[in-house]
Amino acid sequence: MDNNDIMRRIRYTFDFSDTQMISIFSQAALEVTREQISDWLKKEDDPSFKKCDDKQLAYFLNGLINEKRGKKEGAQPAIEKHLNNNIIFRKLKIALNLKSEEILAILNNTNINISKHELSAFFRKPGHKHYRECKDQILRNFLTGIQQNSRDKTSKE
Repeated sequence: MDNNDIMRRIRYTFDFSDTQMISIFSQAALEVTREQISDWLKKEDDPSFKKCDDKQLAYFLNGLINEKRGKKEGAQPAIEKHLNNNIIFRKLKIALNLKSEEILAILNNTNINISKHELSAFFRKPGHKHYRECKDQILRNFLTGIQQNSRDKTSKE
């Protein structure tokens, strides 16, 4: 999946304002401007569109973890230079404090049925014999499921 699309989906899901987006980046010690955020969130065909690189998305996801769970004592985790779907999935799981059963229920609501063992394979280290690469379809459906859950809760309140 495209980094800009992931950021767009997360912003829409949690209804973050530009100010909240700037705050999330600053939670991970990256200062960004409203203009940068605006350019990252635009569609690809817009002339002002700017590509969000892996490092910027990693700052955003780490900031999201700090925003949702609180800042961890001591040194902050290192920012990854390269992201893949597995890392993004893991960071979202941590930020939202989700257990395996909850993730499986979210995926099930989007008609993706995987076992607990298949899910745990996404969170293993790449060298592990049971490691499995998270495909775009799984991550896309997970983000859609989170969006459905989050939007359902806000519409009921």
